[in-house]
Amino acid sequence: MPDHARLLIVEMVLPGRDEPHFGKILDMVMLALPGGEERNAKEYEALLAKAGFKLTSIVPTHSTVSVIEAVKA
Repeated sequence: MPDHARLLIVEMVLPGRDEPHFGKILDMVMLALPGGEERNAKEYEALLAKAGFKLTSIVPTHSTVSVIEAVKA
């Protein structure tokens, strides 16, 4: 990936506080069946940092997913 490139991830981002969100239901299903999980912004930031990226923005959409943008750290 070139240094100037941007990584875009289209995914649900759970709210960091205790509020209803469809992703929380999906999180329970993913934990019970395939062993995955949905993440909040802080968790995406940590996951991206571990992979050598820096989270630059999270853009909500009119659907249940957001666009997560990251660049090389």
